[in-house]
Amino acid sequence: MPLVAGVDCSTQSTKVLVVDAETGAVVAQGRASHEVTGVGGVRETDPEVWWRALREAVAEAGKAADIAAISIAGQQHGLVVLDEAGRPLRPAKLWNDTESAADARQLTEAFGGPDWWAEHIGLVPVASFTATKWAWLRRVEPQIAAAARAVRLPHDFLTERLTGAGVTDRSDASGTAWWSTATEDYADEVLSHPSQRLDRSLLPRVLGPRRAAGEVTAAAAEYLGLRAGIPVGPGAGDNAGAALGLGLEPGTPAISLGTSGTAFMSSATRPVDASGDVAGFADATGRFLPLACTLNCTLAVDRIAGWLGLERDAAAASTGVVVLPYFDGERTPNLPNAAASIVGLRQATEPGEILLAAYQGAVLSLLEALEVIDARSSGIDPAAPIVLIGGGAQGATWRRVVRELSGRSVAVPEATELVALGGAAQAAAVLGGEAPEAIARRWGTRRGTLLDPVERDTATLERIRAARARLAELNA
Repeated sequence: MPLVAGVDCSTQSTKVLVVDAETGAVVAQGRASHEVTGVGGVRETDPEVWWRALREAVAEAGKAADIAAISIAGQQHGLVVLDEAGRPLRPAKLWNDTESAADARQLTEAFGGPDWWAEHIGLVPVASFTATKWAWLRRVEPQIAAAARAVRLPHDFLTERLTGAGVTDRSDASGTAWWSTATEDYADEVLSHPSQRLDRSLLPRVLGPRRAAGEVTAAAAEYLGLRAGIPVGPGAGDNAGAALGLGLEPGTPAISLGTSGTAFMSSATRPVDASGDVAGFADATGRFLPLACTLNCTLAVDRIAGWLGLERDAAAASTGVVVLPYFDGERTPNLPNAAASIVGLRQATEPGEILLAAYQGAVLSLLEALEVIDARSSGIDPAAPIVLIGGGAQGATWRRVVRELSGRSVAVPEATELVALGGAAQAAAVLGGEAPEAIARRWGTRRGTLLDPVERDTATLERIRAARARLAELNA
């Protein structure tokens, strides 16, 4: 059977899965790390690092000469600016770079506030989104912005290096704040705003879910060891790639527990949320992907565990402590300048109680996001389990806390590299013509552990919400 490759270019590393296109069996994989630089709110990476990492990961996986198609999924929102030769003019601003928080506020206000953005674009600007980073670049480094001859997202950059074509897909385009899920096109009123002044000719062409981006060029084939002329899928943003890798049907909720946390689901209807808590992204199937993201998830818990000298799963059975783990500011809720807080410490408080409270604070934001997604979309199936993915999904305490605070059953797939699997499904689709989500379902990517629901811990929910409200009043 033909082999296909799916790529996940994440914030920290590039991963390549080589997959049997018929069965979905992973026959080889490779990984190469990235360097992220910056202090304070700065998070940047030289895009050339991603291209070198792709070569290293392909080489580690092997099988390059046998790969019949490839597709790139990657971290959303990053700003890549290129010269006329396709070379980066500066390091890419990453999604978790918060230097453009003021630009996000100004851009929101420029169009009359959040309601306009939610209705016309599908999301409300925050520092994560690409348009705010472009506004920052034009304000702080105008000479770089003026020299730009192409503006790309991380997965676009790699796809263009593979094919020579300046293209993206609707899932990643929908996270820029330049592209409207209402019109399925770039929004000229945003592009022409004084903070942007961005000609659409600098932006990539947006492909449909089953359109090939092109073929691997001779130069890219020589660099990577692939065969020249093999098709390249349209690619996807990382969350859309994970949803595709799971073959999610509309109504099934998912939570990804990584350095950051995300809550999302596939929706048949276009979501509109003027609060900005939920971004109304497009997905990689032609539907929509209402999604909320938190900056502080597993890394915040691991930091507290390290301070306390505890293993990750050494959390207490219960706690009266509240931890709001906003170490890096926060995206949901939108608090880019917030700091972490610990409330309710007593002389008798044990370290394990503080650790449990860190888990609870991280999980609650994601569960509240699911409630908003339910209200702003085609609706969550009340009988569907929460599909738990990401590195944290393998942790016993993460699973326990999600069940206790949600009162729902939890499904944990065996498959772990779901973003890359989504890319592999796209590659198989452009190779054989089958819908990529149907391929993922045929591969059985959601096989795994199903945990029964437990009684919901409403007392803990109320305690965390009350502490959060008191802190908000103190900081008002």
